[in-house]
Amino acid sequence: MHLSLFIDIDGTNLTEDDKQTLLHPAISGVILFSRNFHSISQLKQLIEEIRSLKDPRLLVSVDQEGGNVQRFRHSFTKLPSFSKIGDIYQTDPNLGKRIVLEHAHIMVKELRSVGVDLSFTPVVDIGNKNSKVLKDRTFSENPEIVAELASIYSQAMKENGMIAVAKHFPGHGGVNEDSHFQLPIDKRELSSIWECDLLPYRNLIKNNLKAVMMAHVIYEKIDMEIAGYSKIIIQDILRKQLGFKGLIFSDDLSMKGAQKKGGIIARAIAAMKAGCDILLICNDRASVEELLNFEEVMASMDLQRKILDNLKSTRLYSEKKLNAFSEESLKILIQNNFKGSEGQS
Repeated sequence: MHLSLFIDIDGTNLTEDDKQTLLHPAISGVILFSRNFHSISQLKQLIEEIRSLKDPRLLVSVDQEGGNVQRFRHSFTKLPSFSKIGDIYQTDPNLGKRIVLEHAHIMVKELRSVGVDLSFTPVVDIGNKNSKVLKDRTFSENPEIVAELASIYSQAMKENGMIAVAKHFPGHGGVNEDSHFQLPIDKRELSSIWECDLLPYRNLIKNNLKAVMMAHVIYEKIDMEIAGYSKIIIQDILRKQLGFKGLIFSDDLSMKGAQKKGGIIARAIAAMKAGCDILLICNDRASVEELLNFEEVMASMDLQRKILDNLKSTRLYSEKKLNAFSEESLKILIQNNFKGSEGQS
């Protein structure tokens, strides 16, 4: 397993602590929030500083869905919510499709102009008027409308130079609770979810969807693991049955809905073992540091295992001689002969 994290920062510029953390090889991206934005010039400078820290460079991401979830507002176009676009589509489908195209075009153009690589959108959850988290974030309660508008939106993003990140797989539409604060449990059968919530994903994957974000929801008729920790949902359903070949992001592992598994190390291991490629941790730098420290210990142990395996296969060393190596000798061997091997696989 290879640890890859997207994390947040606190302010409108990088602190020395931020820089040291972001330089860790396990950090592959930054997610920005409203608190990180004061002006266009400041945002450009911040993003340039983030991007120039290391090579390969860090990716910069944000939630710029529109409506209530639009992190950058001042000097950016006020984007309508997906539900508002869906309402327009209901009365005038052609107008709704034109607006969704323009929405994606403006969103991508403005973000790319300041250096942002990814917006975690579109939301392709099926609408649920009782949901505490979806509210105005979804196109419709009709899965066919969601599928059509999400396909148009994702294609427009691609044509304007940004990949779509469809979320939250396999769907929040069947639960009312907000996974930021509690763990929702969906009681539906897979057949119902397949025909409803997975319709947008099936269409998007056929059109080469590049990325998805998982849901912190338990689908108890499928697996009692949270979706982002479930091999059945990620490996069997998303990868094998749907044929998805792109990147899989976890949702924020600091959310209450993610904490059933235990501490941050247990959560991260569960997500990676299930098949998440990139993990998000937001608003919890202590957990980030704990996980990075753990990753360094594991990398060192993995290196020692590789060295021992190599020694075991070398005719010069019998098992008896190998067992005679002291811990200190092994450390010296690593330092003298295996410099630069950390993190390689």
